[in-house]
Amino acid sequence: MTAYDTRTGALRWRYSRVGHRAVDVLTTRAEVIALWEDGLLTDTDGRSVRWHRALPDAAEWLPAQGGTGVLRPLGRGMLAAVTPHRVTAYRIADGDLRWVLPASDGCAFRPEAAVRRGAALLVAQPCAQGPWTEQLVALDDLGRIVPGRTPLGNDLPRRSPRHRSNART
Repeated sequence: MTAYDTRTGALRWRYSRVGHRAVDVLTTRAEVIALWEDGLLTDTDGRSVRWHRALPDAAEWLPAQGGTGVLRPLGRGMLAAVTPHRVTAYRIADGDLRWVLPASDGCAFRPEAAVRRGAALLVAQPCAQGPWTEQLVALDDLGRIVPGRTPLGNDLPRRSPRHRSNART
């Protein structure tokens, strides 16, 4: 991966993994998130790799699939990685895994068939049997969109205030 200055065209930074290639790249504000053909996700700010995560079972299907549609922004600083077996959501700020949605039995998600509709990401989940309503999943930064769900707190943890010393001055 290479980044160039938009005004001058000068090289700003370069990042690579020897023997590997990026199959999908997502750019956010000052960061680049890359999905590599071996299933590793990396987030770099141009100075260093801020975090990395490995997608389970990616080596089975990713090289042939090519990474199309795997990385999906979910809003509010969240990233979804859509694979045939599961959808995983990560907080972009630190790579923290926030939730996992496994595919239903006898079904598989199709990353390339996901589309945005407003705040929702609609992901196809074709199944051998079952009604069509079970073959489309709506997601957002909080997970699967269903009535009565309990929202997750996806913000960064707040730092507790420093304890003041009880010493008298």
